[in-house]
Amino acid sequence: MTFMTATDVTVSVPESRNRTITPVILSGGTGTRLWPVSRASHPKQFWALASSRTMIGETLQRATGTTFAPPIVVCNNAHRFLVAEQLRENGCEDGRIILEPAVRNTAAAIAAAALLAAQDDPETLLWIMAADAVFRYPERLPAVLEKASTVAREGYIVTFGMKPDVPETGYGYIRLGAPLHPGHPDDSVYRVARFIEKPDHLHATEMLNEGGYLWNSGMFLASASVMLAELKRHEPDVLENVRHALLGSENDLTFRRLEATAFLRSPNVSINYAVMERTDRAVVIPADLGWSDVGNWNALWELGDKDACGNVVVGDVVLEQSHNCYVRSEGMLTAVAGLTDIVLVVTPDAVLAIHRDYAQDVSALVSQLKKANRAEAEIHNRCYRPWGFYEGLIQGERFQVKRIVVYPGQKLSLQKHFHRAEHWVVVSGTAIVTRNEEKLMLQENESVYLPLGCMHRLENPGRIPLTLIEVQSGPYLGEDDIVRFEDTYGRQ
Repeated sequence: MTFMTATDVTVSVPESRNRTITPVILSGGTGTRLWPVSRASHPKQFWALASSRTMIGETLQRATGTTFAPPIVVCNNAHRFLVAEQLRENGCEDGRIILEPAVRNTAAAIAAAALLAAQDDPETLLWIMAADAVFRYPERLPAVLEKASTVAREGYIVTFGMKPDVPETGYGYIRLGAPLHPGHPDDSVYRVARFIEKPDHLHATEMLNEGGYLWNSGMFLASASVMLAELKRHEPDVLENVRHALLGSENDLTFRRLEATAFLRSPNVSINYAVMERTDRAVVIPADLGWSDVGNWNALWELGDKDACGNVVVGDVVLEQSHNCYVRSEGMLTAVAGLTDIVLVVTPDAVLAIHRDYAQDVSALVSQLKKANRAEAEIHNRCYRPWGFYEGLIQGERFQVKRIVVYPGQKLSLQKHFHRAEHWVVVSGTAIVTRNEEKLMLQENESVYLPLGCMHRLENPGRIPLTLIEVQSGPYLGEDDIVRFEDTYGRQ
């Protein structure tokens, strides 16, 4: 079956139903809507917010099996090791990770993934999705994917429209057009009449009452060749610049690092604007999957298991005479009495208290924090690194105390500091410490002093995590006071 586009690009669609589906997972986000848990340094897809598995982990699990090729994940440089760890934890070690040198919206990210997938098979179907969506009814997904695959192999770009049950103002909407195959026994595939930006409450209510509108989930299914042809037809600058960025890309460990100059020339546009609102190949399949993009704390209240008073509780929380609340503690005991319809989120370095009706306003609070140059706006007290993580415990004049956890078999860079000395005390596990020309092995309750300017490195040779307490002292204690001489992870 062959289609011609307006730019005379021939798109061949094979009749075979045995083609695989390549999951394309977009793992971006600024981490503002679910602050203070989600932040730019560790956004929501890397947290277990709606189940015992991280949100990106749930996404990967939905896209595994004989039907699927290894996934392609597009993310930024800062999150590359977090993504790699999630791929390993979810049995997707053969997945590929594309690193964006800068944020260029979804059109460029999808173009990069489509070009990479097309190198293996131009007719593979791309299942494009965000890393952080939730499905309450995932068991319904295979049937929807099968139907969407059939339509995508006919040369269409399928979007998944979610049936609305409330007048939601945080989602875009899709207006259903005519059935794609009128008179067909299964006519539940429609042309897209139009896309509608996030409405106000009045218009959302009108659309819900009128019917014929679906939430725009931002999920798409199309062959790589069709997606690339439509990008060439409607937004050629995106495609050509990303093509050059991929041609000039470099392999960095297990990552594909796009060339920055060409990628930065790509227009900063969404795939909705670049293709979906302009193509004549857009169709929509209504789906009732219990989908949510978990765009605010109220969404987590709606998704959560509620007690007899309608409360959703996560962590060490005690409630008294409170109703319809979402209370989450990431550590300390949190007690709530006599409150209704509130969100309370407690983390080691920040507390959020907000009425559920104002859950969409969290981003405005984060904007205020950024204007005040508050580190809490973007950086967690716990900072993840490819070797493990560290978290601040105490900070004072010319000193600070941190807890450091190094995963089994991992090691920090060989480094030195110009402005601080460090004292390490092993709490659990075994450490190998390089100190200039010395190499020391430390067990639990043993310690070592690292004077200012000495060359040093920390390794975990064991099979359990290494935990130690680090005491820093000196006139400047910033994380940028570091010179790396050797690093396993290719950092500068």
